Amino acid sequence: MKTTHEIVHGDARRMAAVPDASIDLVVTSPPYPMIAMWDALFTGLDEGIGEALEAGRGLEAFERMHGQLDAVWGEVGRVLKDGGLVCLNVGDAVRTLAGDFALYPNHARIQACLLGLGLQALPAILWRKPTNAPTKFMGSGMLPAGAYVTLEHEYVLVFRKGGKRRFVTDDQKRLRRESAFFWEERNAWFSDLWLDLRGTSQRHPGAEAGARSGAFPLELPYRLMAMFSVVGDRVLDPFLGTGTTLWAAMAAGRHSLGYEIDTHFRALYRGGLEGIVGWAAGRIAARLQDHHRFVQEKTDQGVCLRHTNRHYGCPVMTSQETDLRFPLLQSVTIRSTTRFEASYAPTPQAVPAADGAATTSPPPARETPSAPRQRQLFD
Repeated sequence: MKTTHEIVHGDARRMAAVPDASIDLVVTSPPYPMIAMWDALFTGLDEGIGEALEAGRGLEAFERMHGQLDAVWGEVGRVLKDGGLVCLNVGDAVRTLAGDFALYPNHARIQACLLGLGLQALPAILWRKPTNAPTKFMGSGMLPAGAYVTLEHEYVLVFRKGGKRRFVTDDQKRLRRESAFFWEERNAWFSDLWLDLRGTSQRHPGAEAGARSGAFPLELPYRLMAMFSVVGDRVLDPFLGTGTTLWAAMAAGRHSLGYEIDTHFRALYRGGLEGIVGWAAGRIAARLQDHHRFVQEKTDQGVCLRHTNRHYGCPVMTSQETDLRFPLLQSVTIRSTTRFEASYAPTPQAVPAADGAATTSPPPARETPSAPRQRQLFD
């Protein structure tokens, strides 16, 4: 099996290279309106935004910024297949302009736009970001009524185009069953509150001084792809940034396409490939190890798992998990500066152990998946 991954250095408000109804899943995180680090980007698209900010007209600047994003969402609606899904990570903003402190609800404004385009809103996820800050308050501290609630979460908004996706042919049904997740993963992932993901540093190496990204952790797009797509699907990120969605698609066995308007990121993509083969192997190993622990816990409780996965030979809770298997990323070939090809091991059992050997058994647990000793080479 092979997957292709492409980068378009261009403006996602006009994705002319993407045919209508050709994308199965969109996973993205746009620049957040009214967050100061994105002011220059938005002002470069609309000078009126800078004028509104300077004059303290926050709501006008907020609406103008979202006006630029609206064009991207229109393109997303065009290229998405019927039954396709959008997973959109965004946070609200707080800001003081002309002495007035206010919340700017980015998630609500984007939700209204996508609903207006005819997409259906599905239950969203609150991503609660862990923080070690000893002082969380904003405003006047302990004195009412000038203190404000601190924002410690972001949203993963989920939308669908049209009705529920249909799997009609035998091949479509097979791929769906092979793309299943474990029962216990379903219980954790399909909660509306995520507490187990840490954010990623906003400053990135290799770009000009002061350049920043809004990168989410690799686990976030990987998990969303596992939840809302099947192996071989095509995933789009119209705000590619440092390339996290592409790397996640390689690990998950999905094709991918990313748009990025900011030229600062171009030098980072080749470097981002270096660890993805090891990360993917480690993530599969961790999923198998977590399942092994789940099985042991159920066995200790006297619960009998009546089904067996035919690829890994492990007990599973339901018959829907019996064909589950993970595409094991084996190598990545750089075809050009903007196009990559990922290849996968022919059998799902070939999961690298910590010593570089292959094993069908889950390796020892790791808190953070690490790369095998054998490094990936690129041609």
